[in-house]
Amino acid sequence: MSVASGAAFMARALHLAESGRYTTMPNPRVGCVLVKGDEVVGEGFHRRAGEPHAEVNALRQAGRSAQGATAYVTLEPCSHQGRTGPCCDALIESGVARVVVAMQDPNPRVAGEGIRRLKAAGISVEVGPLEADAVALNAGFVSRMARGRPRVRVKMAMSLDGRTAMASGESQWITGPEARRDVQRLRAESCAILTGVDSIIFDNSRLTVRADQLGLEDADTIASRQPLRVVVDSRLRLPLAAACLSEPGRTLVVTLDGRQADKRDRLERAGAEVLELPAGDDGRVDLLLLTDWLAEHEQCNELLVEAGATLAGAMMDACLVDELRLYMAPTLLGSEARPLFGLPGIERMEQQRPLEILDIRALGRDWRIRARPALTRCGANSRVGEQAPAP
Repeated sequence: MSVASGAAFMARALHLAESGRYTTMPNPRVGCVLVKGDEVVGEGFHRRAGEPHAEVNALRQAGRSAQGATAYVTLEPCSHQGRTGPCCDALIESGVARVVVAMQDPNPRVAGEGIRRLKAAGISVEVGPLEADAVALNAGFVSRMARGRPRVRVKMAMSLDGRTAMASGESQWITGPEARRDVQRLRAESCAILTGVDSIIFDNSRLTVRADQLGLEDADTIASRQPLRVVVDSRLRLPLAAACLSEPGRTLVVTLDGRQADKRDRLERAGAEVLELPAGDDGRVDLLLLTDWLAEHEQCNELLVEAGATLAGAMMDACLVDELRLYMAPTLLGSEARPLFGLPGIERMEQQRPLEILDIRALGRDWRIRARPALTRCGANSRVGEQAPAP
């Protein structure tokens, strides 16, 4: 089999893995293709946590044809017992002769053990083809396993003059339906959406995935899994009638230790969960501690920030932003409108925050800019899954 055909089979496995983009969390997205000679005899992908993994689905399709085949898998086959059995054992029992793995699993519970067990069973193993693509596909999972925090993307809609809302807080709608559809897809692939209480007060944001705006097959199924809504609210100002409290899914209100017990009780009775965290150096909720908590306690791979200038700027200041999604509308809101980021203290050109542009794409009448913080002040903080393709 040629190198080119092998790469094509791994590319097919990655394409299959993409089918689980909106449904596998907190598990990684994985695809598998079984090949005998130059013929595909079985293929599959992981659809959602608790259901069979990609390798098992491919083996079921292949049946006895799996014996002597080559398995192309986008992620190292798991070696531990979870809600499903170890995939490396399933491959060994099927009689495959060779396994090609795009990337080693960053999960410490696997981390090479699946590869070791395959080799111990006499199976030839190759690791590395299309590795960068495999890492990009699971950038959030890799981030949680390697850094102990989610991949963080900040979404902002702005005018051509870099304004996000009128001085009154009015902001609906700056961008058109195509851009809003793209945001719905971004929400759908996120484990949690983070916002500040002021955004809820001004816009009464629901922070939900809306099936009618996704423009995807199986949109109803995708929208049935709502991301965790996380509201940073240091003084517990969230209105009890806020729309997010009555929407499907969970709303987590994050506040400081020792906030008023009566306010907390009222919010919990209204449907919120309340998390108390220590203050950071600025006297507000410690955002690094919050992202770590979401990774550990909620198994959050992908965190989407939809917030105003203050919280978005604080996330940038804390070096927690991996990617910016900026939706720019061809309109002007004027100098009195609200800015994109609150970044106080920048007074000289040497203090500017440079960005690297990843791509720019037209969405209807608007433009979407994908960017990331440059390797300057924050060092390599934003480099897990840096080449992740846009959905």
